[in-house]
Amino acid sequence: MKTGIMGGTFDPPHYAHLILAEQAKEQFHLDRVLFMPNGSPPHKPVRTGRADNEQRLQMCALAVAGNPGLELCDLEMKSEGPSYSYLTLEKLHQIYPEDEFYFIIGADSLFDFPGWRQPQKICDQCILLCAVRNNCSEEEIRKGMETLKTAFGARIELIRTPNMDISSKMLRQMIHEGRSVRYYMPDDVIRYIAEQRIYSNLQIQ
Repeated sequence: MKTGIMGGTFDPPHYAHLILAEQAKEQFHLDRVLFMPNGSPPHKPVRTGRADNEQRLQMCALAVAGNPGLELCDLEMKSEGPSYSYLTLEKLHQIYPEDEFYFIIGADSLFDFPGWRQPQKICDQCILLCAVRNNCSEEEIRKGMETLKTAFGARIELIRTPNMDISSKMLRQMIHEGRSVRYYMPDDVIRYIAEQRIYSNLQIQ
């Protein structure tokens, strides 16, 4: 089985996440894409006024509901300590030994990748799929891809997807300010955020 991995805080999940997952699934003929909220992301330790782990799981479940090719995976939520991608991949290979894994990243992660924990072990265990993000040109992204191929022997491909300028940080602030986020997220996610009053006490940084 060809399995895609969409990791992130998903605080909250939004349509750019879903479109990226769908395009990766379609373009690389993936059987499924796992939405995997990070339990304790090492690069985002401060979470004051954010959604808690259970709320992020529920939002992801609502976001992927109705699409049989997108699945929620709580593996990193169950991990003790920081969520490192190379450890997650090791566990996934143990659980699904017959699967081939495709790790989906944005351009921002592409350029940060050499500073991740054990980048060589990540590249050894999966194929990387990179999407355009943050208005990066395709030329910049291809240079970044070549850097990873040279440094780590990475198997890496470019996902053709719209460059949607949506971020969870932007949406948290919009919700905190009482602005509409309609058409940025599935309606069920928006309703859940309102019911739970998530981000109402957000401390803008």
